[in-house]
Amino acid sequence: MVESAFVSGLISGGCEVLELGLAPTPAVAYQTRSMSTRSGASITASHNPPEYNGVKLFNPDTIAYSDEQQVEVDRMVQSEALVRSKWSGIGRIVGTAGLDEYISMIVRTVRLRREWKVAIDPGCGATCNLAPTIFRMLGCKVFTINAQPDGFFPGRNPEPTPSSLANLCGLVRELGRDLGVAYDGDGDRMVLVDERGLPIPADRLLAAYAGYLIAKSGRGKVVVHVDTSLCVDRMVESAGGQLVRTKVGDVNIAQSIRGEGAVFGGEPVGAWIHPEHHLCPDGILSSALVLAAIEDVGGSVSGFTSQVPVFYVFRGKVECPVGAMTKVVERAASELPRVFGDTKEVTTIDGVRIDTAEGWILIRPSGTEPIVRVTAESSEARVAEKNLARAVELVRRLMKE
Repeated sequence: MVESAFVSGLISGGCEVLELGLAPTPAVAYQTRSMSTRSGASITASHNPPEYNGVKLFNPDTIAYSDEQQVEVDRMVQSEALVRSKWSGIGRIVGTAGLDEYISMIVRTVRLRREWKVAIDPGCGATCNLAPTIFRMLGCKVFTINAQPDGFFPGRNPEPTPSSLANLCGLVRELGRDLGVAYDGDGDRMVLVDERGLPIPADRLLAAYAGYLIAKSGRGKVVVHVDTSLCVDRMVESAGGQLVRTKVGDVNIAQSIRGEGAVFGGEPVGAWIHPEHHLCPDGILSSALVLAAIEDVGGSVSGFTSQVPVFYVFRGKVECPVGAMTKVVERAASELPRVFGDTKEVTTIDGVRIDTAEGWILIRPSGTEPIVRVTAESSEARVAEKNLARAVELVRRLMKE
């Protein structure tokens, strides 16, 4: 329904439309550039339940619309200033397009020497047909679960979390697969399950791959956001690279990658960006590349992250009216250093984050809900848990003042 309405609107404004059909969001972004279109659009709820379906728009360079562009689109819609074409000037659907260019890009990029036994869980989402096909083309022996497209997501939650991947983990163990791969609803996120049937923590996998990539060249920049574990810092810096932090959100990561000339970037939810290929987080491409990296260094899937240092992250949230969030976070920026002391660094690019000798604490407003998010990390679990409690209490106090 959303697609039909959206396409009708485009045609009424004089646009020509190419339809891709069922396609992962990163494939839409890639095809936007490869087909030289003015813009791309993915009808998706991403990793959220189906009631959150909407339209994600892409620029011709494969970067999703920025916050500023989204605000401008919203302003134009609200002002009802859009001009419709006369009957003689309306656009049309000029045809359908396949995903051959996107598939070829991955198959050209990734070369595997062994026949990996891979269990794939698309979660009934947009990667259902494409991911198994691509992994078979790479020479893998593929077993699938939840590989029938269904926008009501009957198999599991569309967000691939440890709790939603119990069936995949069990299948990897019972069938003796080398690894399991799961994607979110629109395929811009991926999560791996190791040969023991255990989900690999997303931040540790991000750290291991970033370290591997930098070690291959001996230098380079990696972009992550402010809510990313210190284990990524350690792996990148020990390999001779430089870590750059930016605001939360894949668009911010992509823009920073381009601005910094970085070789890689990602969010610790399995949303990785490979600028050599395009600037949209890509679950299928990422899972294929990390498999090639594991093969390159040798050993098992679980062994790939064995050198990543362990840190403990605790997260909390405090309900807060939207109108009060900015004020609360601004006050937290001055209060946090005083509350915790021994502050090594203060970062205010997205909320406020302070780094201390024990770890870091972040307080930032949610971009999707009326809540203030709070994160604390340390190499000691008890310290991170204690710091989270203190930061949550600070936010609650500031809301009352």
